[in-house]
Amino acid sequence: MEHRRLGGLEISRLGLGTMTWGRDTDENEAAQQLQYFIENGGNLIDTAAVYGDGDAERVLGGFIGTLIKRDDAIIATKAGISVTDGVRKISNSRNELIADLDRSLQRLGVEHIDIWQIHTWDKLTPLEESLSALDYAVSSGKARYVGLCNFNGWQLARSATLQNPIFGKAAITSVQNEYSLLNRKVEEEILPAALSMEVGFFAWSPLGRGVLTGKYRNGVPSDSRGASPHFANFVEPYFSAEAKKIVEAVCVAADGLGFSPLEVALSWVRDAPGVTSTLIGARTGAQLRGILTVEQITLPEQVRLALNEISL
Repeated sequence: MEHRRLGGLEISRLGLGTMTWGRDTDENEAAQQLQYFIENGGNLIDTAAVYGDGDAERVLGGFIGTLIKRDDAIIATKAGISVTDGVRKISNSRNELIADLDRSLQRLGVEHIDIWQIHTWDKLTPLEESLSALDYAVSSGKARYVGLCNFNGWQLARSATLQNPIFGKAAITSVQNEYSLLNRKVEEEILPAALSMEVGFFAWSPLGRGVLTGKYRNGVPSDSRGASPHFANFVEPYFSAEAKKIVEAVCVAADGLGFSPLEVALSWVRDAPGVTSTLIGARTGAQLRGILTVEQITLPEQVRLALNEISL
């Protein structure tokens, strides 16, 4: 698998997401995914403190040092979101972020996080306070690099400016946002800001929450995320008439090229300007093997341009 530069790291251009681990993906399936991903040259593993209420980190932690070597994985996790009694809470206070960091280290069973990220914007906490937690994480050795998730353009630019390493601050190394043919909002501000400030970009949900695979063209399969109580509301917004038009274009392109719709949609994001790594998620090892076939293809430029036009 091709690797790309991120700060002082060489990371795989596809990252393995773990959002379903410990919940929809059991430990055996997760082990198959991780082993296959590492064996095929992947190294970026994306998780978060809130995934499965910590279960995703616990499952991953159980594999480190047993199934894979610690040095084979670049672990990226996130802090600042919690769920208590079904209520989602966002808090980027220094206290909450550092507490999340310590809990993540314990669940993962590692001495440091490779890329530690603030999970989303918190309008109630001063930005400077939140960023001070990033400085602490790096200076204490608990994190090697730090980043942001789901920040908009001005939030990213302000954060990266405040974190100028010239003043002894921990530089913002990466930003992570949703990006697919069904959601290109990051092209307006996020990607230009990231490129200008030399911040790496991680794309999450590159398959349009699974819709760009084409599996929802004739309804919602019973074994899909769209039918899951955890993810139904997450997938539903991409069932619009506009989204259907884009999905059909992807399927037509796939038929013409002899690829799958998944390969077309994923390679479009992977090779988009400014994208450092594209995060992929699978419920089973078999699904992941199917996804990684994308490493064998590159979209012809004329197909990329046609998809650019129809998805605007």
